[in-house]
Amino acid sequence: MSPQIAVRLSPEEWAAVDAVVAKGRCPSRAAVIRESLALFLREEREKEIVESYRRGYAEHPDTEEWVGELGIALLAEFDAENPEPEPL
Repeated sequence: MSPQIAVRLSPEEWAAVDAVVAKGRCPSRAAVIRESLALFLREEREKEIVESYRRGYAEHPDTEEWVGELGIALLAEFDAENPEPEPL
C-alpha cells in the first residue's frame, strides 16, 4: 500500500485541480497531483543533465567546429534563462 500525504492547497489551486478533472484530463484529484509530481521530477532531471553538460563544457571547452554554432547558441540561451543560484 502506498503512503499517503496531506497537502494544503489554496482555493485557486483546488479549483484548478478540479478543472483538470472536470475536463477529463485526469480521472481524479490524486491523479492530477501524481502527474504534476512526475512532470516536476522529469523537469528537475532534465535540468540536472543540462547542468552536467554545462559544467563539462566549462571544464573542457570545445571549439565552434566541434559543438557547432547552434550548440553554442543553445548553451548561451540556457545560461541566460538559468542564472547560477546564490550560495546559501
